[in-house]
Amino acid sequence: MSLAVTKKTNIIKKFATTKGDTGSPEVQIALLTERIKELTGHLKSHKKDNHSRKGLLKMVSKRRRLLNYLRDKAEDRYRALIKTLDLAK
Repeated sequence: MSLAVTKKTNIIKKFATTKGDTGSPEVQIALLTERIKELTGHLKSHKKDNHSRKGLLKMVSKRRRLLNYLRDKAEDRYRALIKTLDLAK
């Protein structure tokens, strides 16, 4: 399950730190968050889809690692991102 192209470009534009930025932690975390939301909805209706559940757990742990990295490198950017994405922590 991937994101629609328009949705993905909107997220990249919103969270990019510079023009053409697709690799900053903010962009990566925002994209992962959107994919996690979509996959969570899928798993609510398909409870036995264990392959997708494993992918979801991988995405959640990758997002957690990126958040930890951002927290260690730039606390202010981390706090702003948490507030914008409405994540717990």
